[in-house]
Amino acid sequence: MALASHEIVRYLEGRGITKVFGLCGHTNIAMLEALSCSEVIDFVNVRHEQIASHAADGYARVTRKASVVLSHLGPGLTNAATGVANAALDSIPMVVIAGDVPTYYFGKHPHQEVNYHADGDQWSIYRPFVKRAFRVERADALPEILDRAFVIAESGRPGPVLVDVPMDLFSLEIDPKGVDRALTNQLDYAKPTITEELAAQIVKNLAEAERPLVYAGGGILLADASEELTELVDMLDLPVAHSLMGKGAVPDDNPHVLGMSGFWGVEFTNKMCQDADWILGLGTRFAEADASSWYEEFTFKMPPTKLMQIDIDPEQIGRNYPVEIGAVAELKSALGVLVKVAKQLYPEGVKRPELVQSIVDERATRKQGFSADQTSTEFPMNPARILADLRTAIPEDSFIVTDVGWNKNGLAQQYDIVVPGTFVTPGGFATMGFGSPAALGVKLAAPERPVIALIGDGGFGQNPAVLATARREQIPVIWVVMNNNAFGTIAGLEKANFGTTYGTTFSVDDGDDMWIDYSEIARAYGIKAKRVESAEDFASVLAEALAAGEPFLLDVPMRNIPTPTSGHWNILDIYSPEGVKGHATTD
Repeated sequence: MALASHEIVRYLEGRGITKVFGLCGHTNIAMLEALSCSEVIDFVNVRHEQIASHAADGYARVTRKASVVLSHLGPGLTNAATGVANAALDSIPMVVIAGDVPTYYFGKHPHQEVNYHADGDQWSIYRPFVKRAFRVERADALPEILDRAFVIAESGRPGPVLVDVPMDLFSLEIDPKGVDRALTNQLDYAKPTITEELAAQIVKNLAEAERPLVYAGGGILLADASEELTELVDMLDLPVAHSLMGKGAVPDDNPHVLGMSGFWGVEFTNKMCQDADWILGLGTRFAEADASSWYEEFTFKMPPTKLMQIDIDPEQIGRNYPVEIGAVAELKSALGVLVKVAKQLYPEGVKRPELVQSIVDERATRKQGFSADQTSTEFPMNPARILADLRTAIPEDSFIVTDVGWNKNGLAQQYDIVVPGTFVTPGGFATMGFGSPAALGVKLAAPERPVIALIGDGGFGQNPAVLATARREQIPVIWVVMNNNAFGTIAGLEKANFGTTYGTTFSVDDGDDMWIDYSEIARAYGIKAKRVESAEDFASVLAEALAAGEPFLLDVPMRNIPTPTSGHWNILDIYSPEGVKGHATTD
């Protein structure tokens, strides 16, 4: 017999887990003791549970395997909830192991229990956003439940799973045969694909269409299917638009790439989406941000456009637009079949030279339009100059981890991602505060590659204690704080609709501009840091950070400049129903 906590750790080791992200609490110290005995697993110690869940999210995006979060009950579980929900909406696999009140205290309302409506029911807080919430009733059931949790988290549409464990169960003895049996059950499941007959129908529709278009979502990157998709679009000369989460699914320097659609998409991309006669949607649910609030006059109009949609999750097929063809399949396998059939049907490929040239020309014109901002010497810096200098300075395979605001929307428009999977951003939940800690997880998963956290001052202010974890674990992330002294995106929306910026900018009426130097905060945590003093200064400070080989923060004063867009967001109609429709500008 062995302690349940030690058997949990042995199971995690057998599963290949080498990192557990979390924070201590009286309900999980038995797990901390067990982890201290492991020669395989490192406990990544944080100062706030939201940091743990965001870091675990970033780690899982790179490894494409379920990450592990260790949480306390009550405030620990609720603090972690935002990061877990963010992972859920972006289809990121994660297993959360949370301590709970002792089984024999049910009904007594012990310390820190969430119990307003039911006793021993805190685990149900996670039910709206996890794939499964397990409440463990017996210690000997832990190995089986953990095994099921990992399978559920990683299979189908990936996502988080909660395993809620009353704290007394961690210290009970269980038979090691339970873990032995669970570890023998690790199967490489056959994944669903499409038939060659269906593939032939899809390929013919695209090849014979007058205005075909592939629409790539984040599911392509989750399935590691970029190579197959790129081969298909090159073979059939297919223009490719993408969602925010699909950026880089086909490298941005490929001549078929139109760019991002929707709220912060550009006019050319939105028009191509709107005018297509056949669209193949891959790994996307056509979310509101990507579809301009589903207004037909801005991005997609289906019908008359005919939609073919392939997704691992059947609930996403036909969710927002009717389909002519729908298929539930794993995208890497399905695209492999499509490529095979396309080679059989069109061995010489399909050529659309005028279409491809129009994409190349438009993209060149668009980039030329950014050049003045990208070379601007104004200070505080123009955000486009920050992106341009960053692109010049870092290797192409560097990871860029963003938060929300200009750093996400402007980058998605203006920054080329040429290595698939190197753009990491919060999509569905759009969580402010994601970027700083997620970058830690990304760097731990890819220690040999530069990781840049590109974040606003509002986002960095959410979780500055991330610096303590970076110092303790010596995680050499570079934070570039785009400091515009405001919640800039929302300030722009409020200004556009109401003419005010109340509650969105940081200065106060008595003349205090509240401009915070985050480099000083970083140094207080023992982190190397510098405040950029001019536009010309940024590149040299960034080079210093890249050479440092340790955590480094750059505070970059930045102008509050709108992110240009031709897309639409229906909040404009809600707040300003008489306003000009279709030309939202947000900072």
